[in-house]
Amino acid sequence: MFLERIFKLKEHNTTIKTEIIAGITTFLAMAYILAVNPTILGTVMDQNGVFLATAIASALATFVMAFLANYPIALSSGMGLNAYFAYTVCMSDLKGVENPYKIALTAVFVEGIIFVILSFFKFREQIINGIPTNLKYGITTGIGLFIALLGLKSAGITVSNESTLITLGDFSSPEMVLALVGLIIIVILSHFKLKSAVLIGIISTWLLGIGAELIGWYEGTSLIPDFSNGLVNFSSLSNTAFQFNFSWAANHLLSFIAILFSFLFVDLFDTIGTVVGIADKADLLDDNGELPRAGKVLLSDALGTTAGACLGTSTISSFVESSAGVGVGGKTGLTAFTTGVLFLVSIFLSPFFLAIPGFATAPALIYVGMLMFSSAAKIKFEGDIADVFSAYLAVLMMPLTYSIANGIMFGILAWVIIKSFTGKIKTISPIMWIIFVLFFFRIVTLATHFQ
Repeated sequence: MFLERIFKLKEHNTTIKTEIIAGITTFLAMAYILAVNPTILGTVMDQNGVFLATAIASALATFVMAFLANYPIALSSGMGLNAYFAYTVCMSDLKGVENPYKIALTAVFVEGIIFVILSFFKFREQIINGIPTNLKYGITTGIGLFIALLGLKSAGITVSNESTLITLGDFSSPEMVLALVGLIIIVILSHFKLKSAVLIGIISTWLLGIGAELIGWYEGTSLIPDFSNGLVNFSSLSNTAFQFNFSWAANHLLSFIAILFSFLFVDLFDTIGTVVGIADKADLLDDNGELPRAGKVLLSDALGTTAGACLGTSTISSFVESSAGVGVGGKTGLTAFTTGVLFLVSIFLSPFFLAIPGFATAPALIYVGMLMFSSAAKIKFEGDIADVFSAYLAVLMMPLTYSIANGIMFGILAWVIIKSFTGKIKTISPIMWIIFVLFFFRIVTLATHFQ
């Protein structure tokens, strides 16, 4: 059969039905990017053009992942990187420069090209496979807490507080109540081993939200799809596609390199952390804790970033929400292919997909966070203190600094430093020293940025 031949379903002990459900689940968990990215980048670019660029680039990158790497990982415009693109680069660093988004897109394009080149030299692949096993489990666990925090935040279960930083949300809030109900639905259905439990939980929470809106309890943005404006206007893509400014980059080389480095760094380690975490939970790591075809995974990411810049969106990155699909059984590229198809469909049915609120996908993120957190049981808390402490820091810093990259940074810095001062410096591989130096320069960059 064609799908079996392409995606090797039997070899991965999965079925077409399971993979399609997983792909739908992943899409619903990350569909918010189609609303959020145009909102963020729309502050400096054409919003409709950004929507089209995001949907098309996400589909293209996810298709490449499906067919080239055969992994259940979906890609889209990375959160955090889009905010850096709009608010830091365009509205702060390049304030006063005409059409600053063109310079930012140029940096993203160059970043993508650099990563494509590095993929052929297997640099990023060596980083993934060079991370100590204990730290890999710490990364997976930390990502579990991180995405759970994303879910708690989007549902208003966790809110900011001036005195305590964070606190419990308002139980009179329909978003909070409905998200908790959706979480209970997922947990109960999962108990009965229903593979579509997460997907049913998302849709059920959304439908309950529509009911709450109709009776007047929920008063936020309408949850009912609005098709009154018809289909998307494709001509708006011309406002964002191929809008580069290489002349400014050449004339302000140092400033451009600084912008480029920040894009490179965050994308590099966000992607590595996400890929390691998802691969661990999908049982894709081999007996040595390494990821087969890691180079193809990272090449998919690099090609997606390059295509995204050409279309007019910020850095394309592997999405941690892919773990939602993995959590319901997704193991192959068919999951990613399904998600990619839905990104294309979303172009024509955008009101339907954009109507699914954050509080409806929050239960999926919280539940899948639990599944990823289970990797904590694999962390060895006895033995080499460098292995133990680095894993602990990764778990601690990801949710508390709201960054996967920061968690990896603290984990690797701690591992190298402790190894060096406990008489085991000879066990540090060259690739770990390279990563250490990269993180050192990252800290220097951050320190000078805040002065």
